[in-house]
Amino acid sequence: MRTSRRSTLCLALLLSLSGGVLQAQQATFQAASLTPDAALKAARAALETCRKNGHQAAVSVNDRAGNSLVMLRDRFAGPHTVETAINKAYTAVSFKLDTTSFARSTQAGEPASGIRHLPRVVAIGGGIPIESAGSIVGAIGVSGAPGGDADDVCAKAGIAAIRDDLEF
Repeated sequence: MRTSRRSTLCLALLLSLSGGVLQAQQATFQAASLTPDAALKAARAALETCRKNGHQAAVSVNDRAGNSLVMLRDRFAGPHTVETAINKAYTAVSFKLDTTSFARSTQAGEPASGIRHLPRVVAIGGGIPIESAGSIVGAIGVSGAPGGDADDVCAKAGIAAIRDDLEF
């Protein structure tokens, strides 16, 4: 009986300790994020595509938290393109949605239209989330081509340049 009681006590102690370990594990998580090298590779490819298409643009590749990892600006890109590219990438990663779709879903009269008034939110094409293994690891933003559709082409080329480096 004494052995049985001791075993029960030990088992209860082990279970309570393991519960604490489980709680500690649930209080943290690991998340993948884009590396600066991958960001630079994507930005260069996007900028090169814009150049080949005759556009002077700025490209920003942001990490999963929305912070710019890389910013490249062509020499004749307008001064507004830098902040716009950074904020397109910020918008795409923040809302987990490309900015072309974001623009459609937040236009005037839509229930989410007010979200456009938040700081740093840009509702025009050219911002695209970057995914790896089912998670968003960053985003790319392009500004300076004539219209969001042309910016999207450059941004997609940037993502294509690192696609093989991403996990799927």
